[in-house]
Amino acid sequence: MDAIDILLTGSFWVAVIRIASPLIFATMGELICERAGVLNLGIEGIMTVGAFTGWLTVYLGGDLWLGVAIAALAGVAFGLLHGLLTVPLGLSQHVTGIGITLLATSLTYFTYRVALPEVTSPPKIEPFQPFPLPGLSGIPIVGPALFNQTPLTYLAFVLVAVVAWILTRTPVGIALRAVGENPAAVEAQGISVTAVRMGAVAVGSACMAVGGAFLTMSAFNSFFFEMINGRGWVCIALVVFGSWRPGKALLGAVLFAAFDAYQVRLQQVTGGAIPYQVFLMLPYVLSILALIVVARRASYPKALMAPYQKGER
Repeated sequence: MDAIDILLTGSFWVAVIRIASPLIFATMGELICERAGVLNLGIEGIMTVGAFTGWLTVYLGGDLWLGVAIAALAGVAFGLLHGLLTVPLGLSQHVTGIGITLLATSLTYFTYRVALPEVTSPPKIEPFQPFPLPGLSGIPIVGPALFNQTPLTYLAFVLVAVVAWILTRTPVGIALRAVGENPAAVEAQGISVTAVRMGAVAVGSACMAVGGAFLTMSAFNSFFFEMINGRGWVCIALVVFGSWRPGKALLGAVLFAAFDAYQVRLQQVTGGAIPYQVFLMLPYVLSILALIVVARRASYPKALMAPYQKGER
């Protein structure tokens, strides 16, 4: 198999969609936060918490969907903490976000060691299994990639449609976008800027945590340290790549996942002739180049990272 044939195999596109799924959840979460004017750099830690709490819930005997719900609630908790510090208190969103990441990551590792002190290898759970959609999963290449995935992958794509619809077609979405553009005008209409931003950060953080839970409950079957591996930072870049639009952000997530899946297979094609580190950095280099091209024309929310206090003009 040569480098071009890789792109024509069904297994490649199955891997692409699987790799993209956690990115889609977290990117939608970050997009919701940023459209409301709040940069959430706590995404890496929140994804870690979601991965751990979802896995631990199932490991202790809970249902898989209960694990997803618990992960989302953990994300909400850290999202509210981030929102409290940055919205009503007006602290630096950069510093607070990094602090949330450090707190969430450290607390996760500490809890893991306390809960499982004697464990030497990550315990395994029974994760979500692929759920083929009748009549569609048999389509060559496209069928296995899009219609023979786990329920969480389907949920990720549904989330994109829901976020796009809410942002463009509902009063809540219009208020959220307005808060990210001109919070004073929103306040003049009698809408609480603080409430809208806090709600956006809480919901966005829940999506990030579910993205982390996908890794332990759908892509893998255990939790291990460093499993998020920078995916949170990638999602922040994908929001910019997508110009803060759900559809374009989805395409960015799939594009990055394609780069990632492709580099793994290229290593096999070259047979070690090229150092594997070159392939590992390939998706990030290509993503940076794509981001440079797109970001120059991106229109960001005008009030992004701008603290707002009631009565300000």
